[in-house]
Amino acid sequence: RAYLAGMGTQTAALAAGGRNGPGVLVAVTEEYDGTSWTEQNDMSTARRMLAGAGTQTAGLVFGGGTPNSDATEEYDGTSWTAGGTMNTARRYLGGFGIQTSAIAIGGSNTSPATALTTVESYDGSTWTTSPASLATGRGGPAAAGNTTAGLAIGGFNPSFGTAISATEEYNVSATVTTGAAWAAG
Repeated sequence: RAYLAGMGTQTAALAAGGRNGPGVLVAVTEEYDGTSWTEQNDMSTARRMLAGAGTQTAGLVFGGGTPNSDATEEYDGTSWTAGGTMNTARRYLGGFGIQTSAIAIGGSNTSPATALTTVESYDGSTWTTSPASLATGRGGPAAAGNTTAGLAIGGFNPSFGTAISATEEYNVSATVTTGAAWAAG
């Protein structure tokens, strides 16, 4: 499948959602133990182009499409439950952090597609829009880090279909009005 979310470590990973063929959205969840994959309980909402954060026993998925979603689901190692809804419904977003402290970056939410600079943080129950937006709007960025230091890597501009090579660094100790800041990497 394609367009799924992943989280965890090399020997304790989790994969969720995605697309299995044209127009076939899935809610499938699989755990990896370092050797093989085992199917677990499905997510509540089938979707693709979603983001993930956390671990195999405390996972988090958010956003996605089609249509654009503001849904968040939390995984406890066995099953999924609903979390707080995002402020901006979107797909093709990036995410990093843990289940109780995650960051959602960029994405696309309109038709025709528009690259977003929006950044939101999750505290385990509520999403808050950050004043620290990305400098470069992007869909499909790779993302890594935690809520004190992270990266937005690459992506694409969905309006033009062009690749973005820019990397931005997230630093919680820098301020933009209040909160954290993004800077060129």
